[in-house]
Amino acid sequence: MNTAILAPAAALILWSIIMLFWMAFTRFPAMKAMREARGSTGAVSTSKPGGRGQDLEGLVPDNVNWKSHNYTHLMEQPTLFYAVVVILAMVGPTQDMVIAAWLYTALRIAHSLWQALVNTIPVRFMLFLLSTFALTYLAIRALMATL
Repeated sequence: MNTAILAPAAALILWSIIMLFWMAFTRFPAMKAMREARGSTGAVSTSKPGGRGQDLEGLVPDNVNWKSHNYTHLMEQPTLFYAVVVILAMVGPTQDMVIAAWLYTALRIAHSLWQALVNTIPVRFMLFLLSTFALTYLAIRALMATL
């Protein structure tokens, strides 16, 4: 098995974990500040038990929630990327496939940074669209290689 194409997937997995920690390290201080502002020593909650991260929408600053939004995005489309990379690793990727996989990873990291720090939609959408083109190319090549 040619493992060169697995490296971009491993890098994106590591980046996803970095985003998870970034989200936590920005959310916890924001939640603490929110508790202090309310004069409460209890946990931040909504009116019901079992709250979820999205329950913090509108309660903590938007730029704090951006990290969470991006982490959610990294759990969505990249799952297709991981599957296609495994298929290509099994059939033997060519150099163009490895380059496309690295391009996808680089664009997703750029998308993460943009969404977490600036979050203007036109640039974020362009990064998403370009990464989707790279993923589409990889999916087509995987299909062609397995037929």
